[in-house]
Amino acid sequence: MSGGHRKKKGRRQFKRLELRLPDLHAIVARTESGALSAEDRETLKAAVETLAFLTQELERKGTSIDRLRRLLFGPTTEKTSKVLDEQSPPRGDAQAPAKEPRKGHGRNGAEDYRGAERVKVAHATLHHGDPCPECPKGKVYLMPEPGVLVRVRGMSPLRATVYEVERLRCNLCGKVFTAKAPEGVGDEKYDETTAAMIGLLKYGCGLPFNRLERLERGFGIPLPAATQWEVVRDAADRIKPAHEELKRQAAQGQVLQNDDTTMPILSLMKEQAEEAVQGEDSKERTGMFTSGIVSTVDGHRIALFFTGRKHAGENLADVLAKRSEDLAKPIQMCDALPSNTAGELRTIIANCLAHARRGFVDVAPRFPDECRYVLDVLRAVYFNDEIARRERMSPAQRLEFHKSESKKLMDDLEEWMRKQFDECLVEPNSGLGEAITYMQKHWPELTLFLKEPGAPLDNNVCERALKKAILHRKNSYFYKTENGARVGDIFMSLIHTAELNGVEPYDYLVELQRHAGDVARSPADWMPWNYRVTLGTVAQTSPCATPPKSGSPTKDSPF
Repeated sequence: MSGGHRKKKGRRQFKRLELRLPDLHAIVARTESGALSAEDRETLKAAVETLAFLTQELERKGTSIDRLRRLLFGPTTEKTSKVLDEQSPPRGDAQAPAKEPRKGHGRNGAEDYRGAERVKVAHATLHHGDPCPECPKGKVYLMPEPGVLVRVRGMSPLRATVYEVERLRCNLCGKVFTAKAPEGVGDEKYDETTAAMIGLLKYGCGLPFNRLERLERGFGIPLPAATQWEVVRDAADRIKPAHEELKRQAAQGQVLQNDDTTMPILSLMKEQAEEAVQGEDSKERTGMFTSGIVSTVDGHRIALFFTGRKHAGENLADVLAKRSEDLAKPIQMCDALPSNTAGELRTIIANCLAHARRGFVDVAPRFPDECRYVLDVLRAVYFNDEIARRERMSPAQRLEFHKSESKKLMDDLEEWMRKQFDECLVEPNSGLGEAITYMQKHWPELTLFLKEPGAPLDNNVCERALKKAILHRKNSYFYKTENGARVGDIFMSLIHTAELNGVEPYDYLVELQRHAGDVARSPADWMPWNYRVTLGTVAQTSPCATPPKSGSPTKDSPF
């Protein structure tokens, strides 16, 4: 509530009175004649204060309802122009970057189909150097860029091949002679491509086992959900060394971002229910979570997932236990929840500016002018950060750029927030007052990007990573056991790390399994950003073991 007098700590205590409408009408009538008693004045005062209190509470409730409505129905963005329903350019110096129209109006060009089969089609009648059929003096030549046709066809995620090998039996001695299977068939019914595809669909795309079972049944291929679990469980043990190496390298990162989300595990829930029935008080934490950690290490990003009873801060502490002692403290980006900094952490804390901004987004309809100023300032700061990213500034250059372009904006914002309370322009207990209070309380952590090289503005990278776990929870609802959660964490970590580094996760998972022995011996050579180089070395030293080219169709590949 704006324009009111400032409250002291805690909520105001109201005198409880029975207020009936006829009594209030009578008091109003007596005010016209000037015959108000002390009791009438007390009753009228209580009515006014109750009205003010209810108005404030309705504003709070309205904010929560608006947030729920946005979650359910949109808008899908919290851009300033959408929040404030702007029809004109933002005021002040906070100019948003002009967006260039997308090439091809959003359609993918042929070069984007990296996993497609490439077929060269020669001209039926003409060759390079032949006379031109239109003019007798000219000659035709091959153009450097061929024409392109893209054709997409549907197929099953998993295909099966039944080999019917001939068997011959001697009519005298009874010995049976069986034809040899074709080369490359292998001894396993489910090969590396099967585990990679199931793992990608389940833990990368959120497709539950039972839905994949129904999908494959529609293609005439029985694939029970229990069998799918056995396939990914066995594959997780083969790719585990790469996951352990990811954790070791993530611990050496310069910036680590963490957060968590709830994730039920049925076996743990069953234990809690049994303890409750027996009347035992469990000393363990009852909550279950999936923590997401994104570490930036020498230009590469590593995503890690941990599911269990530990909070994000505790899981981060376990990862940092692998950190070299001679390295300086890393920057830890998270929101201001205590669970994100739980555990023994030696980090430089930065808080998420997007979380602080969201407090003003929620109350913008009720305080449009005040929120417009805050959102315009933050828009300008984010624009500066985009310029630094576009120009590929080093962390030190980015820091100096923000000091010159963003520091004054943030200093003015800090002074503006102080003025709102000092001059009693904003009620501290209102929605706007709470948004300002939150930003003031965490100001040093929210402005770390003005002090430390490489400090990010927000925790959006980690929150996007957690969408993997949220998608799993949305579709599969839970993990059945702690071992199931462990398998999910391994696959999610490897899949999303590959995605963050521009690598196809399917191909990466296949190669990790095909070279499981090499991965176990030297996992550092099999990270998403260098495994293709390692494959080239393996192909040179062992030509017989040359793996199929990434993206090319093979007999065993679903592509």
